[in-house]
Amino acid sequence: MTLIATDARHYRLLPLRFMRMDTGSSHDILITSDTGEHLHVNDEQLRALSQFDVQTGSAFYKDLLARHFIYEPERHDPFAQMAAQYRSRKDFLFQGPALHLFVVTLRCNHTCQYCQVSRAPLSGSGHDLSEENARAAVDRLFESNAPALTVEFQGGEPLLAFERVRQIVEWVVERNRVQQRDIQFVITTTLHHLTDDVLDFAAQHDIQFSTSLDGPAALHNANRPTPSRDAYERTVEGIERVRERLGHDAVSALTTLTSRSLEQPEAIIDEYVKLGFSSISLRPLSPYGFATKSAQRLDYPIERYLDFHDRALTYLLNINQQGVYLSESYTSLLLKNILTPFSSGYVDLRSPAGAGTAALVYNYDGYVYPSDEARMLLEMGESGLRLGSVQQPLPELLGSPVMQALLASGVAEALPGCSDCALVPYCGADPIEHFARQGDPIGHRMFSTFCKKNMGLLKQVFRLLRDGDDNVQKVLLSWLSRRSYSDVRLPGYRG
Repeated sequence: MTLIATDARHYRLLPLRFMRMDTGSSHDILITSDTGEHLHVNDEQLRALSQFDVQTGSAFYKDLLARHFIYEPERHDPFAQMAAQYRSRKDFLFQGPALHLFVVTLRCNHTCQYCQVSRAPLSGSGHDLSEENARAAVDRLFESNAPALTVEFQGGEPLLAFERVRQIVEWVVERNRVQQRDIQFVITTTLHHLTDDVLDFAAQHDIQFSTSLDGPAALHNANRPTPSRDAYERTVEGIERVRERLGHDAVSALTTLTSRSLEQPEAIIDEYVKLGFSSISLRPLSPYGFATKSAQRLDYPIERYLDFHDRALTYLLNINQQGVYLSESYTSLLLKNILTPFSSGYVDLRSPAGAGTAALVYNYDGYVYPSDEARMLLEMGESGLRLGSVQQPLPELLGSPVMQALLASGVAEALPGCSDCALVPYCGADPIEHFARQGDPIGHRMFSTFCKKNMGLLKQVFRLLRDGDDNVQKVLLSWLSRRSYSDVRLPGYRG
């Protein structure tokens, strides 16, 4: 709910939202401001605040002033500072798309049960990005005004079209001699088709690799089968080859959680520890594309995922306190949204929505999509979220009717069910997921899996920030600052 005062005594209210944290306690109400400040209060304090009965000079009163829930007319003007905070939180709006995904091929040797795109056979034709469309996509890339650009190659398996990857990288590097942007290259790959030539080229151009690792061998091989039945072994071999040639941090990994994965959070985390990763991303299944055909066997209620995540987070906190640094990526993004005046930059947590404004996908067929998820809707027979052709200039693509519709439904602060939610400063709108699940880019938040997931995860984080002991606080701050547990010093602030 939202409170906005029209009258006041010695102080006035600034816009705030509040919600109970579902523990049944009258001492468990979260209040938040538009600038992302937060405070835990009880019923009595909230009643006093709304009735202008908070005692001047009390610790509670000082907290409310400092965190911009109240102000004192003619004595205290917080609006310039609040405007600066709000501008920082929405700073991404001043930049064009920074993430550019090139789908260079649909060919792949995997038959992953949760795959979101239909695979093309290894020798299939007509499923690779043409040279003409690749050149046009590079033109679109540099039409963005973002000072830092990420060029990510996807598939299928992009290493099966490595010559196209090589061409695109060389074109971008050549153009950037004049443009002088900060550019990062990433190849999302199984690592099964690595060669010395690929690694040499990656070393020359500082290319990073991202792969999938779903856990121990039995789980990974079940989720990501190959004809040779050795997906796990070949992935681990690829990780070792990249690290040996390019350095330990040149490869990252993501896990996708199927129903069988939810039974073994500790085993999945132990696998990442064993292989020396510094972060793990515990991603639930997505409702897109080819994966919908396997949903009956692999999917699960979001409540089951949240239980898994709570158990996994507890285990991660424990092993970090024992000296093993392993952060959970999404939790780290939420911590940045909660504890700093800056946005995490993560596309799905942006409002206005990041699809199109933050990311663009150049598909193998020459069409442009506002996100990878929009591209995957093709597998469900839906092409309505296509922005246009890669041959069209960027302003035309971003001015398309699809972008107009996404932006109209992509401002969380204006959406029913979100506008009064206390968690909206830290969340996003994600109209594409709502379109995929509910057939409507706005959707009904009561039935929104996106909403249930983010509300559940944010509540987990807020409870840890409030109730966690000093050791838990140090781990969370180490994830936020990307420093080891032993290097973290706690501030005197506790939300």
